[in-house]
Amino acid sequence: MDSKTISPVRNRRVNVRTPDVMERVQAEVAEHYRSEVVDKLRAREDGLTIGKTTVRLTKQFGFCYGVERAIDLAYAARDVFTDNDIYLIGEIIHNQEVNRQLADMGVCPLPGDSAVDEIEKLGPDDVVIVPAFGADTPTMNKIKERGCHVIDTTCGDVMSVWKRVRKYAKDGRTSIIHGKSSHEETRATASRAEGKDGKGNYLVILTLEDCDYVCDYVRGSKKDKADFLQRFDGGCSQGFDPDVHLFRIGVANQTTMLKSETEEMQRRLATAIRERDEAAGDSGGDNFQVFDTICGATQERQDALFEMLEDQPDLLLVVGGYNSSNTAHLVEIGEKELPTFFIREAKCLKSLEEVLHFDLHQREEVTSYSQVLLGDEPVVVGITAGASCPNNLIEDTILKVFQLRGIDEQTVRSAS
Repeated sequence: MDSKTISPVRNRRVNVRTPDVMERVQAEVAEHYRSEVVDKLRAREDGLTIGKTTVRLTKQFGFCYGVERAIDLAYAARDVFTDNDIYLIGEIIHNQEVNRQLADMGVCPLPGDSAVDEIEKLGPDDVVIVPAFGADTPTMNKIKERGCHVIDTTCGDVMSVWKRVRKYAKDGRTSIIHGKSSHEETRATASRAEGKDGKGNYLVILTLEDCDYVCDYVRGSKKDKADFLQRFDGGCSQGFDPDVHLFRIGVANQTTMLKSETEEMQRRLATAIRERDEAAGDSGGDNFQVFDTICGATQERQDALFEMLEDQPDLLLVVGGYNSSNTAHLVEIGEKELPTFFIREAKCLKSLEEVLHFDLHQREEVTSYSQVLLGDEPVVVGITAGASCPNNLIEDTILKVFQLRGIDEQTVRSAS
């Protein structure tokens, strides 16, 4: 990629969602990702039973509206800009099948960590797709400077969080962001929390243990500033001072976090701020704010899994990209109740005994052995998928489960 001459800075956001383009695009997307088996099984609340094998799907799973929109826009960009170079900041969503498909269509990824350097080489004829997670403000400013065409697929729920943290910055509040500091969405949100003047502050916390540490600092029971800054290195704004910037806070979150954990963090932080203020004789209650910024689709998929677990299957398969936050939280919910396997695709089901899956605790792909699918006893397999998982991968998983139990594809298709 050679450095290219740029034109004067101008807004070059492009609307590619014209009726004729979208008609072609949606047909192509359906061809790549739709599944008749999944569509039919979705309508069966009792699942599909063939012989002694039952497969049940949660009521909500797979692609959400924001993901569908992002994919449609990326396909539309290729349809409209047939002769232009098209680049994607990082990944459109966290699913390797979808990103592979875009790469096959000639959409070139810009590695997230080096995106700003790579954008320096772009010019006004180039097209840049912003992923569903959004992108941080330095990256977006650099794209604007280069005068590129921009296809922005940022999810509306993410932009709602940005609006909230900008308001916190304007009001002089520090944004406490529940999320992963390395995640694209959280990095983008943190950059907005600095405000238009760049003087706003943020702190990213991931675990309840992190939250308790912050709460103890707020109360004054732990006041080791050096230890605090070392613990949250890379997860707070430049020049962050916990003695100053934890006085007035507002809570936000990465939209794909576990809802119950986010709510518990909100409760603990609110309690710590209230107790500190009451001890200082201030009961005004203006030093803490919170607004619900969990993605609706994320919440629906979590709630649907909890509902499935009320009539617990024998085994749970969670299908999706290993770097997908919302998918990982579905795994966390499942593994507390029953044997749960986080698989990327059907090929991970090696045999009746062997399952290749991602272990959230070891943070690596491992091989485990499940006795659930063995033998002649009736078996109920539950399946769910994260918001970035296409239906064709879910179909492959359904067919593979039945295949391992001795039931061929044609039988499944006919029965479903």
